[in-house]
Amino acid sequence: MKKFNLIAVSLIFAAMLAVSAAAQTGDKIGLVDWGQFGDPTKGIKKYSVALTALDKEFEIINNELRTMGTKYQTLQKEIAGIQEACQKDPKCPFDARTVQAKVDELGQIERDIKKKQEDGAAKYKSSYSMKIGPIQNDILKAMNEYAEQKGYSVIFDGAKLEEAGILLGFAKKTNVTDDFITFYNARPATATTTK
Repeated sequence: MKKFNLIAVSLIFAAMLAVSAAAQTGDKIGLVDWGQFGDPTKGIKKYSVALTALDKEFEIINNELRTMGTKYQTLQKEIAGIQEACQKDPKCPFDARTVQAKVDELGQIERDIKKKQEDGAAKYKSSYSMKIGPIQNDILKAMNEYAEQKGYSVIFDGAKLEEAGILLGFAKKTNVTDDFITFYNARPATATTTK
């Protein structure tokens, strides 16, 4: 965790230095909101379609997890009801073996949910890397091309800077998200970008 914090602080510091240097030299700085690239109506079409396909691919696992979660909550409430009934009535009307079986079943469902979540997360990460990774790389290459053509020295992900508390305000003209999306979508599907 300490290593991650050091890396994050280093990146933030580097971004601040780049902004400061660009401001002093009068270079153009652009901001984009990467999150808007995935918007199905006004985002980057290829990226949005790939994200939708990825979500659809994992729909079955998500539905299974929801079903398991509902079953877990129902059983949890049932056990709580039994415990409450036994506290009110010293002659608990429930068989101890039946109660233990329900508690064991609850534990098994919890383990099954955890396993399915871990397996699903690993599969998602792998699938994301294979299907979305190349598109993200293409977007980054296109962003370099866009920066060259439009005369931007630096383009930052403004949303990430806001999350980190670095970006406190900016002129609206600095946000080039829509212009970049138009630029990217207008490229031929087989366009190769220069680095």
